[in-house]
Amino acid sequence: MNRLHTMLAVALLGALVITESTAQNNTKATTVPQAVMQQVYQEVKTPYKYGLVLVPDNNNKKMDCPSVFRQGNLWYMTYVIFDGTGYETWQSTSKDLLHWSAGTRILSFSDSTQWDGVHKAGYPSLQEYEWNGSYALQTYQQKYWMSYFAGNVKGYEAGPLALGIAYTPQKNLLRGKEWQRLPSPILTATDSTVRWWENRKLFKSTVIWDKAKTTGHPFVMYYNANGDSAANNIKTRWYERIGMAVSDDMEHWQRFETEPVVHHSQGITGDPVIRKINDVWVMFYFGAFWKGRKDAFNRFACSYNLVNWTDWEGDDLVHSSEDYDRKFAHKSFVVKYNGVVYHFYCAVNNKDQRGIAVATSADLGKSTLQFVQ
Repeated sequence: MNRLHTMLAVALLGALVITESTAQNNTKATTVPQAVMQQVYQEVKTPYKYGLVLVPDNNNKKMDCPSVFRQGNLWYMTYVIFDGTGYETWQSTSKDLLHWSAGTRILSFSDSTQWDGVHKAGYPSLQEYEWNGSYALQTYQQKYWMSYFAGNVKGYEAGPLALGIAYTPQKNLLRGKEWQRLPSPILTATDSTVRWWENRKLFKSTVIWDKAKTTGHPFVMYYNANGDSAANNIKTRWYERIGMAVSDDMEHWQRFETEPVVHHSQGITGDPVIRKINDVWVMFYFGAFWKGRKDAFNRFACSYNLVNWTDWEGDDLVHSSEDYDRKFAHKSFVVKYNGVVYHFYCAVNNKDQRGIAVATSADLGKSTLQFVQ
């Protein structure tokens, strides 16, 4: 047995298990005990940084927001690239989660008169969310689905940004073909139902298929946005918070609850990703520019009912520590496979070069990939 196989065996044998007896009548519980939060941390932590796994092919591009899923014998990663004009969404493949192919575009620039002509930052929806599960995308109405945020003003996240829905037939998912899009946004910052924290720009979203209908609806979306409150001012309007929306058909969405479900008094709380470890829902998200901090880092919160979230108050899951992520280490996507946890994130160095890196729960060595010099 080689060193990697030994580590995998140890990880499998030593993994902490969050049991289904952690809470009685847990669908009514509004907080997750700290003992359970500690168990979750021990299960998901990734102290070993493997390094960069995808980087742009030139320094005019910035790569961001990884999402990873598995279909058949291959892993797929979607991510966004900003080229100075706007966002496009790309897709790459891998056999081992560490070495990734050159990507192909799946959400591209279009007519700038369309509401989403310049920006299309996409995130695959309806993924199997069970921890250590298949991580496959599920079909609904014989289609795969993707939520995305978009706009039509050139520049980094410039102009109004709203949320849209894209879809693709089953046969096209793995071919790297362009996804089709609903003609209109599903949520905007000017809707009559907009809440105080989201009346400026809407950003990354994640959609799960909760077949138990915990919220009364099968499709649940979490997304971050920024906005103004009545007592707000120019210094705080750029803060971001995470809130919810729900749907019965993936095409028509309604906002859920008035207040954000995960937020902090200062800075950004954003880019949620949902997993379930037995009876505990886990939301991975990133924080940035919190009170007393000037960096960007990855955290998590837990819930029993998808609505009330208990925030982890211990150590970061990922933060800046290497040359390639010296400025920011943020925007999580986390999977556990064959006993190893892989925590993908966006790494930004002090030259503002931006790519995708991964940290792991076992020592898998070091990547030789570097940013373009």
